[in-house]
Amino acid sequence: MHIRAQTVTMASPVDVIVVGAGSRGQTYSNYASLHPERMRVVGVADPRKFAREKLQKQHRVSDNNMFADWHGVVEREKFADAVFICTPDRHHKDPAVALAKKGYHVLLEKPMAVTAEDCTEIVKTCIQNGVMLSVCHVLRYDPLIRKIKVLLDSGVIGDVAHIQHFEPVGFFHFAHSFVRGNWRNEAESSFSLLAKSCHDIDLIHHWAGERSCLKVSSFGSLSHFRKENQPTGAADRCLDCPVEKNCPYSARKIYLDRVKQGCVGWPVSVICSNSIPDIESVTEALKSGPYGRCVYQCDNDVCTNQVVNMEFEGGLTAAFSMVAFTEKLCDRKTTIYGSKGELSYDGCEIRVFDFLSGITKHRAAARAPEAFGVSGHGGADYHLVDAFISAVGSGDPSLILSGPEETLLSHKLVFQAERARLEGKVVFCDT
Repeated sequence: MHIRAQTVTMASPVDVIVVGAGSRGQTYSNYASLHPERMRVVGVADPRKFAREKLQKQHRVSDNNMFADWHGVVEREKFADAVFICTPDRHHKDPAVALAKKGYHVLLEKPMAVTAEDCTEIVKTCIQNGVMLSVCHVLRYDPLIRKIKVLLDSGVIGDVAHIQHFEPVGFFHFAHSFVRGNWRNEAESSFSLLAKSCHDIDLIHHWAGERSCLKVSSFGSLSHFRKENQPTGAADRCLDCPVEKNCPYSARKIYLDRVKQGCVGWPVSVICSNSIPDIESVTEALKSGPYGRCVYQCDNDVCTNQVVNMEFEGGLTAAFSMVAFTEKLCDRKTTIYGSKGELSYDGCEIRVFDFLSGITKHRAAARAPEAFGVSGHGGADYHLVDAFISAVGSGDPSLILSGPEETLLSHKLVFQAERARLEGKVVFCDT
């Protein structure tokens, strides 16, 4: 069933500037095409001419509101209500701070920033300037995941004792994003727990409620995607490789075979940043670009698997696992154990086992419109944007489920977990 936009009083559409016209910027801006009466894209900033003009054409943005850099937006008088900041991870803080100071409400792609200090500065700036901040922890907006919080708060499983949460990244997704792609190298982006799984630590923090995390430990490493594991006889590029047919991470399989089947969405769309993806452009990208490299000859250095263990006030414990080598693609699985029952979630439904009365199942009552586009977040991207636009349009920040203070706390927990991994010790949290 399709969900309708939230009914809030809006005198006019919310005007938005998209800063970063890549995959996420394109996805979030689709909301304006579905609900032009609620949101308009009036400006675009991106150094890539093709990506910038693609959004310009879709949303009929005037030439004078097109920018090759976010600095151009800052230099202008304020001409919109909000900004969507969808730049690379290491380029979140500066535009977020500068544009918040200009009075723009901010929808900020996760992670907020790559250091705890920069995250704190973003939050402080937004609060001081009286602008709303919504961080794109999109899983908070998934109808089923929202239902988990409602059930826990209702006491359906009694006192929560333990949370077990698992993220299967997906074998080809990890190779695409974290071996060949933008998040492969910490110095250029961020560590994988922050880039991929701050969603998940945020959910655990959210489900823990008012209980603060007291201490955290973590273990993980980069495995398999190393030079010493390259098969004998393999080439440095998949299109030149004589043993490519026996490699599950072959760029030919992941990209070229897909486009030959007519599939030009993610991940194929990502590798052709300056053209429409077709057989010719994808072939050329694999010949010369980063996505055609052998996965055993890349400059990747981020963890392929990691576990995080947490202890919260009141004795609540939580365990999170992230694994690259999975069939499933980001289909999280969660089991939460309580004094009166057990709640489990598999991405499709919630199952509650009451120790007295047995099993009850719950499903989501509403999904996102198919026209919004396919994402890996079960339609939650749509609900995220809908909530932010509703909040800005009505002046009600309570509609934002991933606001500044709580998001800052969960981000700090991610940084503490990574510190625990690097230092090989239990980190006692500053509560």
